[in-house]
Amino acid sequence: MTYRKAVLFAGGALVTAGLALSGWQGAVAQGNAQTAPTSSAEAGACSSLMSLKNARGDLEITSAKEIAPTAGGQESVDLTAGTKSGAALPAYCKVEGILNRRKGSDGHEYGIRFAVALPENWNGRFLFQGGGGLNGVVRPPLGTQATGDMPALARGFAVASTDSGHQGAVFDFTFTRNQQAMLDFAYNALGRVTHTAKNVIASHYGKRPDHSYFVGCSTGGREGMVAAQRFAFDYDGVVVGAPAMRTGHSNQAVVHAQVAFNQAAHEMRMDLDQVGSLFSAAQRQALQTELLAQCDAKDGLKDGLVFASKQCRFDPSKLLCEPGENSASCLKQPQIDAIKSAFAAPETSSGRALYAAHPWDPASFGETVGELPGFLPSNAPTPLGPPTKDLTFDGEKALISANADQGARLMDSYNYTNLNSFTGRGGKMLMYHGTADPWFSAYDTVNWWENVAQAAGGTEQALGFDRLFLVPGMGHCHGGALTPDTFDLLTPLVEWVEQGKAPQSVPATGPGLDGAERKLCPYPSVSTYDGKGDPAKASSYSCKS
Repeated sequence: MTYRKAVLFAGGALVTAGLALSGWQGAVAQGNAQTAPTSSAEAGACSSLMSLKNARGDLEITSAKEIAPTAGGQESVDLTAGTKSGAALPAYCKVEGILNRRKGSDGHEYGIRFAVALPENWNGRFLFQGGGGLNGVVRPPLGTQATGDMPALARGFAVASTDSGHQGAVFDFTFTRNQQAMLDFAYNALGRVTHTAKNVIASHYGKRPDHSYFVGCSTGGREGMVAAQRFAFDYDGVVVGAPAMRTGHSNQAVVHAQVAFNQAAHEMRMDLDQVGSLFSAAQRQALQTELLAQCDAKDGLKDGLVFASKQCRFDPSKLLCEPGENSASCLKQPQIDAIKSAFAAPETSSGRALYAAHPWDPASFGETVGELPGFLPSNAPTPLGPPTKDLTFDGEKALISANADQGARLMDSYNYTNLNSFTGRGGKMLMYHGTADPWFSAYDTVNWWENVAQAAGGTEQALGFDRLFLVPGMGHCHGGALTPDTFDLLTPLVEWVEQGKAPQSVPATGPGLDGAERKLCPYPSVSTYDGKGDPAKASSYSCKS
């Protein structure tokens, strides 16, 4: 599968020389000390920002308007960026603009569009909000990912967002034919908007940010890795969720799993157009029940959540139909073989892994995980397009295809693990990934973290600047029937960067938990019930290796 065919997977980027900071007319020298909230009224009217220009001469401010405070309302969800919004927001100045407007060689208009929200009572901090999918739109600059119930803007952060250099639907590949648009999407837009936003902030408040942060999931997670890898001197802390990295390989893993299910359907004399019905509702429920029976108690509590996913050695063979059995919930041998193959790492004939295995999580067997289809073939609507109908998977050809996927290679953030420029100036990273993510395996993020640890000199060294939290039951970025997918990583990131207080754990809850809490622990430790205390309280759990 090529980069063009895999509609979601917008992968990472390797380190190169960073963009030179563009000049700015009237920029203010950066302040170093943390200050009390700054009123925008002290620094000039919002509308005056319409006249801003940069030294390159390619900046256009298209709008600068005061936005009235809102009381909050119905929550809206952005599937591709992992954002949930609906909180009350303060009054703020919203600046919109475009960098490097041009007509491409393909006849389409391009330019890096962006928005910056400047709150009335600024806390001195800047946050870049990551995108999702293939971007193409400027999302409202609120800062909602992994921030619990309070977006960054509501906390007083100045927030920026961008379309990453092209306009189009979230899975519109048209821009990939344009060289500069691809470079902008890969990394260039992040650098240019970062520098522009900071100078907009300086012009409005009379000082530059004291600290700069990035928060994103999926493509936004990949962009967070780019922030630490390519723009190490521009950011103090980043939150990386379910990063869409090394997509040439993750695409092949999707094909590998689909081929396994196609083979099962073929052996069971099913039409491949009906592979979404390979597993009945009763069989899906039986798989969930059996997985919990085998693995749920490994974290000390049978609660429907498998925190100890790395210790789970699920064997679906326990559900094999006996000869002559006609139960609705037992499985045929081809179904069992397909599950084992699909969850395993795809390999070449010599045993070389192309991608990571997928965690055993009961939520993966559902028809959906949140708003998205689960890992098993499904009839639920999907943004990924029609599945392959292939009956064979050639690991060698898949590896060649993954390595030759130019778009994915351009944005591959997986293979660069030396972050010493970022960490050398005190940079910190918090990561999270749902173990029921059907699109990107949480174990691929684990593998990257372990590679970072090796480059840093060991696990303890890596924990000094990067902590990864695995979230059971959670799909891609958020969502799931039973999952602690509501948590705040921005607060502990700020405390780690500015106070040196590393997060030992993170409390989490979720809509399906009815107000109960769980404790998320930094990998490789596992959230484990202490055997006493209220199971609904995060304080009743410990992080154990």
